[in-house]
Amino acid sequence: MPQIASLFVTRLYRARLSELGKKRIDTSELENACLSIAGDDEAGQRWSEDNGYPGYTSYASLTDLPWRFPIFADLVKVLDKHVAAFAKDAQFDLDGRKLRLEDIWINILPPGGIHTSHIHPHSVVSGTTYVSVPDGASAIKFEDPRSARMMAAPARKAKARREMQSFIYEAPAPGDVLLWESWLRHEVPMNMAEEERISVSFNYAWS
Repeated sequence: MPQIASLFVTRLYRARLSELGKKRIDTSELENACLSIAGDDEAGQRWSEDNGYPGYTSYASLTDLPWRFPIFADLVKVLDKHVAAFAKDAQFDLDGRKLRLEDIWINILPPGGIHTSHIHPHSVVSGTTYVSVPDGASAIKFEDPRSARMMAAPARKAKARREMQSFIYEAPAPGDVLLWESWLRHEVPMNMAEEERISVSFNYAWS
């Protein structure tokens, strides 16, 4: 009988924030913090507007959220646990070093807003934790990393097995955390909800 094996694998980690760590993160408190920060962060508002970024992001304006706001310090402690679990599953040989938080930022995506396809260069693990996901908000979309090399390959069947599809949509809930390796291309399609979609994204580097 023919034998067909999967030679390589792309891992996607999904968990509830509350599954790991001693500190429970209250998503309502985190949402209020995100909205308060966004309202006060004139530099972030200006950067978002100048760069055509829909809604608001603190990515280019606030680099010290865990130092400024205790709830973000608590969040990072929980994320550290999840990233360590992901690294163990990925069987990374860290050679005595650790994966450490490189940056963390707020995203507030308004109705009709999108985040176009991108990767996170220079990082090892990237992820997002979801704060507010109203009905109709878009799922995050992941792209098969082989896409650029498929050349003359035919399209996949509409009902292909999930692991064989060219794009995977993952619909998160508030309090979820998703992790993936930073080279994995992803995007957030248009927010079709009538309310803002709020999330906190982050990168971990090897140091």
